[in-house]
This record gives sequence, structure tokens and C-alpha cells, in this order.
Amino acid sequence: MLAAIDWTRPWYATVLDAVGRLDLERDGVIAAFNGRAAALGLRNDSGMPLSFVPQSALPEGTAYEEFIGATGGVPTRDNLHDFFNGLVWLSFPRIKRQLNALQAAQIALSGVGKSRGPARDGATIFDENAALLVVRDSSAGAALVAALRGHDWRAALLDMRASFAADAELWLFGHALMEKLVAPYKAITAHTRVLLAGDDFFALGHAARRAWIDAAVAAELAARGLSTADFTPLPVLGVPGWWPGQDQAFYEDATVFRPKRGAAPKQAAAAAESGRNG
Repeated sequence: MLAAIDWTRPWYATVLDAVGRLDLERDGVIAAFNGRAAALGLRNDSGMPLSFVPQSALPEGTAYEEFIGATGGVPTRDNLHDFFNGLVWLSFPRIKRQLNALQAAQIALSGVGKSRGPARDGATIFDENAALLVVRDSSAGAALVAALRGHDWRAALLDMRASFAADAELWLFGHALMEKLVAPYKAITAHTRVLLAGDDFFALGHAARRAWIDAAVAAELAARGLSTADFTPLPVLGVPGWWPGQDQAFYEDATVFRPKRGAAPKQAAAAAESGRNG
């Protein structure tokens, strides 16, 4: 299962430190995760020690999120989806703990039900498919965010690609997103949350930057909660340097880099004008 993962891919930088601290051949996945969780002193929102348990430990009829909140146990199957979930717990424990607290609170309030509601829906999307885009708090960073939110893909990812490298970093969070990227394809799109950071952030080492993100996002979630409106889409293979052949035609593929609803981006308007004049 794990042999399929190419750890040299840039999108796995988020969890690479966690992988490097596990002896999976000696311990097996659950035992390795538990050893590292204990070393880090991880706990759930109720203060219980966090552990990884077999899926069979989850009682029938009990919601996954509810079980974690009540016991500290994270049901874990022998598949890539749950493997990446464990790595994210080891990499961003504060965010995961806060997401679980949000989900468990919503389940306690309204039950599991067929409809999750906006808060639980937002937490689930975050948990499964989120990426965290840290942008320098500057005019260049503001221009980049505006282009991304406006779906002006050519401007954000091609014209400003040097600015992207200098003023922005994308950190993957969603474990389903990481699983899909084991076999990457162009249309894979993250629900992206933007964080503004000062110059001090970009001067930190990798582990310190990850810890800053973990603390900052967890604090935001605790203070303001979460909804699906907090995200902007980003096709992850469009991140500068993350995939070969990122030329103009690559970003003009409207089946992946879609115009914003109700307002065509500049590159789409230019293409239409070219077609009329051709």
C-alpha cells in the first residue's frame, strides 16, 4: 500500500517530517502512530490521550467524530485514506483537535442525521480536502489572493508565479486530498483557506512554520467556527513548480481552471475575443 506513495512530490512536504519519525516496518501503522502520538503528548478536546485504534473498536451506530471526542481513539483502517489521516493528526494536532470538537459539538446538538448543516459540513470538507495557503501580508500577497479568489488563474499562477514562490506557500491538510494525489491528475482541486502572515513567518524553518499554521488556524476555528464559505478552490497541480508543462495553454484549460460563476476571468474573455477576430 505505502509503496505507491512518491514522497518526493512537493504536495507531501506537509507530512514528510511525521513519516520520517515512524518505523512502519518494525511497528506497523497503528503501533507506529500510537508511539508518536504518545511522544508528542497528543490529546483530544476533552483532554483524553489520543490513540489510534482498529476500526472494529468503533461501536455500530456511533459516529466516528463522536467516538474520538468521547474516547480519544481514532478508528483506523488499513488503507491509504486513514494512513494519511493519521499523518495529519501527527502534523497538525491542534487543527485536528479543534475540527473534531466542532464536529462532535454539532452531533451532540442535532444528532448524526442525513443533513450535516453548514458548520459540520465545513468541518468535514476541511478535514478531507483542505489546503492552507499562507500568503505574505503585502501588496503582492493581496494581489495574488484577489486573482485566486477571482479565478484569474493565468494571473495568479503564471504571470505572478515568481511572486507565488516568494509570497505564498501551499500546505496540504486534507487526507482524502493527499490520497487522491498518490495517482495525480490535473483536475484534483483543494478547498483552500487563506492565511495572512508577516515576514517573520517566511524566515522560520519548516517545522516552525508548520507549528505556526497549526496554532493560528486552530485559534481561528475556536474563535469563529467554520463554514463552506471560508474556502476558495485551487487545482493543486497548477501550483507553480508542482507539475510539468505549466504554460499558458495549461492554465487555459477551462475544464480544470474554471471561470468564476457569473464573471469570466480575463483569459477567458481574451480567448473569446480572439475567436471572434480569427
